[in-house]
Amino acid sequence: MNPAQILSLTHRFMVRVFLLVVIVGVATASSGASQENDEWNLFRRDAALTGVLPDGALADALVPIWMFETGDSIESTAAIADGRVYFGSLDRFFYALDLKTGEELWKFQAAAEVKSSPSVFDGFVYFGDEFGEFHALDAATGEKKWGFNTGAGIVSAANYADGRLVFGSYDNSLYALNAADGSLAWRLQTEGYVNGTPAIVNGKVISIGCDGFLRVVDLATGELLNEILVYSYVGSSPAIVSGIAYFGTFENQVLAINFTTGELLWEYEHPQRKFPFYSSAAVSEGRVLIGGRDKIMHAIDALTSESLWTYRMRARIDSSPVIVGDRVVFGGSSGEISILDVNNGDIVWQFDTASSIVASPAIAQGKLVIGTEDGQMYAFGPAAPEVPLSE
Repeated sequence: MNPAQILSLTHRFMVRVFLLVVIVGVATASSGASQENDEWNLFRRDAALTGVLPDGALADALVPIWMFETGDSIESTAAIADGRVYFGSLDRFFYALDLKTGEELWKFQAAAEVKSSPSVFDGFVYFGDEFGEFHALDAATGEKKWGFNTGAGIVSAANYADGRLVFGSYDNSLYALNAADGSLAWRLQTEGYVNGTPAIVNGKVISIGCDGFLRVVDLATGELLNEILVYSYVGSSPAIVSGIAYFGTFENQVLAINFTTGELLWEYEHPQRKFPFYSSAAVSEGRVLIGGRDKIMHAIDALTSESLWTYRMRARIDSSPVIVGDRVVFGGSSGEISILDVNNGDIVWQFDTASSIVASPAIAQGKLVIGTEDGQMYAFGPAAPEVPLSE
């Protein structure tokens, strides 16, 4: 066993000991979570993929409340619904855990690695695997309802509206399936992988492919309404606010495009550090937050593209940030989970997992859930309030 492995095992042991100390107090402190923040049922939380939660949904000071170990890396961003945490692992299993305790409720064995982030709608959980199978499982039991095979790997999460599930595949296609039975509603062929999750706004699907095109598709018919060349490989998902798509590219830029007219409103590029963006943006109150492979979390003015602030990490940031009121939460390849002040980039809280993080945060019922490359799923909750000593 090499020194790095010993360090990782020591770190896990220390965290587990800490869990035993705090778990009772955390349960007490987190019992009053707001009902409006009870679920995170798809990647980026809403159909427009904005990655935003209201103020007060997460405490500033967090402690780990449980850890769950899988057999391989976790790249899947968790979904949280009905008090359960859902996610996939590269160990070829898909898991459902109890949000409060981390207890395994059920697991489903897929034929291949699961990198896709799950989506939960109307009592069923949906996700894809690396063999191209798109699964629909009963969210309560894990029993398979139906499957649909695309013939190539699925990393994209599914979005949902009007009875349709929409997702991308590495067979260079964007799919819409009927959620009731998994039948094909329509398929749009592109010229490259569709890695990112499509947004859905007002009956329109907005998807960006690795072929460098942003496409707008009619959800009901599959008709291509607009096709906009962005001149770059794009692996991220668009965040849609007021008719504008915000996203990063592998040409080291963040773009804002009016997806109806095709107008490029602005482009942002760091003046010194030229690295790709794989992270998906979060957009709220005139700010665009996005992590880069330049090791920087960038805050950008959504109107002018002016840099508002930057925060430097020790390694690249592929994890997509979540804005919670005046805080931004994200993971990093250096292993830290960080909370920053969205107004100035000041550090508020940080926890080192000692493992690279590609997955993005999921937040519900006052808890933060995120997976790591060493196969651990972490849940954090608010620290128990200090009880004054009696005299």
